[in-house]
Amino acid sequence: MEELQVRFEELSVLESDFEDAELELLRKSEALHTPLYKKRAQVISRIPHFWSLVFEQAPTEIDNFIQPSDSRVFAECLDTFEVTRFDLENSPRSFALKFGFSENEWFSDTTLEKKFWFRKTKEWAGLVSEPVKIHWKKGKDLTGGLTDAACKLGEARQKLGNTSTPEARKKEAALPEYKNMAQRNETATEASVSFFGLFAFVSGYRWVSAEESAQVEKEDKEKMEKLKRGEAVDDDDDDDDDDEAEPEQQDYQETEVFPDGDEVVTLIAEDMWPNAIKYYKAAFDEDADGFSGDEDEDLSEIEMDDSGSEGETVDIRALVGKGRTASDAPPAKKQRKA
Repeated sequence: MEELQVRFEELSVLESDFEDAELELLRKSEALHTPLYKKRAQVISRIPHFWSLVFEQAPTEIDNFIQPSDSRVFAECLDTFEVTRFDLENSPRSFALKFGFSENEWFSDTTLEKKFWFRKTKEWAGLVSEPVKIHWKKGKDLTGGLTDAACKLGEARQKLGNTSTPEARKKEAALPEYKNMAQRNETATEASVSFFGLFAFVSGYRWVSAEESAQVEKEDKEKMEKLKRGEAVDDDDDDDDDDEAEPEQQDYQETEVFPDGDEVVTLIAEDMWPNAIKYYKAAFDEDADGFSGDEDEDLSEIEMDDSGSEGETVDIRALVGKGRTASDAPPAKKQRKA
């Protein structure tokens, strides 16, 4: 058993080395790509509706969350998009999505930016974010009040301060803003949540503060340094964690508007952003996957009214193709599958 424990410790050290190498690769990759992204931005600034068509070609994992009403917003007023690694040295996995919009009928914001921090707890690691306020125009909130409610809960959470302990999380669950958010989520279905609900995303687990994450990082680093020196590591802390377990398991996701938000934004940042040109070109390739005329693929247009129900025809590629001749217009948008 002692020999097996030693092997596990060696594996832990090796795993840590792999993680360090992965982070360094992220830093080097970003350094190489940044000037190319700047050059790309200069070129596509002269191409109308570039990002509208990129998001139109989004992978299924993202497209499933883009409602017909969202497609209209993208088609009519999405001007720019950018992904930045705002803390490359200390946290390369953290990033921000920045959308630029022209004046439109839905909201007064010209820029919507959302940051995602990579943070850790003793039992979890992943992305967390703070809700972003969208200044919706009267009667035009595509999220039905979810983003506003999430922002109010976020403000109330900040007033509580540290929420890393079970006691603090119980206080959070007692907040009227928390209860309001939970009630709103009960009536909202995943299929009906607008893509703009992503701006309300907090975590696929629970909110984790920078202080809590930094403490865990510090403890992990100290433990790893001991292992590398061949010193024994005291695992008593794990027993303490069990003693502090909450008597009743709290459902952290009952107030989460966009539970799959971390997966969606990671795919956007790691796939759509670097491969945007390929996605754009696919919008004009009738032989591209999903637009080949296959009998199993329904290519009929989406119909909706202002609330997203059936009515007015919405064809994003026709919308962004205003001014083209009929022969130059891109094909009709795929019909959203239920």
